[in-house]
Amino acid sequence: MAKLIFEDNQEETELPDGAPIIEACEQAGIPFACTEGVCGTCVVEVIEGMEHLSEFNQAEADFLGDLDRERLACQCRINGGCVKLKF
Repeated sequence: MAKLIFEDNQEETELPDGAPIIEACEQAGIPFACTEGVCGTCVVEVIEGMEHLSEFNQAEADFLGDLDRERLACQCRINGGCVKLKF
């Protein structure tokens, strides 16, 4: 099981390895509009654990440009370990 921690409200959620993070993020209060990586409403900052998230995909590269600490929550999967996000 993987763990997702939201720095803003200190919520923690356990997810199966390989699970999309969209539902847990939505429940924590992250806004979503298109869910297809186009609108950018779900941009989150990865504080810790970037290595535990899926690789950046083309939608993120197109929207974010600089692939550093930000991710589109609608496009990510957690592969295990612990990931801390800020929104």
